[in-house]
Amino acid sequence: MPPARLYYIINILLGEFAIMKVVIMGCGRVGARLAGLLDIEGHSVTILDTDAYSFRRLAPEFGGTALMGNGVEEESLKKAGIEEADAFVALTQGDNRNVMAAQIAKHIFNVPRVLCRIYDPLRRELYNTLGIETFSPTTIFAQMLKEKLEVEE
Repeated sequence: MPPARLYYIINILLGEFAIMKVVIMGCGRVGARLAGLLDIEGHSVTILDTDAYSFRRLAPEFGGTALMGNGVEEESLKKAGIEEADAFVALTQGDNRNVMAAQIAKHIFNVPRVLCRIYDPLRRELYNTLGIETFSPTTIFAQMLKEKLEVEE
């Protein structure tokens, strides 16, 4: 057992840690990495992808569930445990799929915390005003680069 997982298990036993049930849509680099980080901390993680080959990105010690399915289909989401989920994260390459899945998770299944990756900064702002918690890697990375350029060495 990795030391980090043991640390979190001890905290759970001491009542100092709450386990989240998280459903992640998209097993790309970010989705696989997030799934691994949450799993190591002892959270219950299910990751969905339409391509079985994507699951190769998961670490061999990943203890969550990898499930073939489409996150915009209610049946796939139900199989992933969306009805009991504390959080849903949409991380596919498609902004439209991410927004649609996020809306389904939030408004149909009433998932308490829904995060949605949107590459297009203008659409991100629009969806935020509609009540979907979004983030744009495009905006975040551009800001990071700008700050790096402004720092004197």
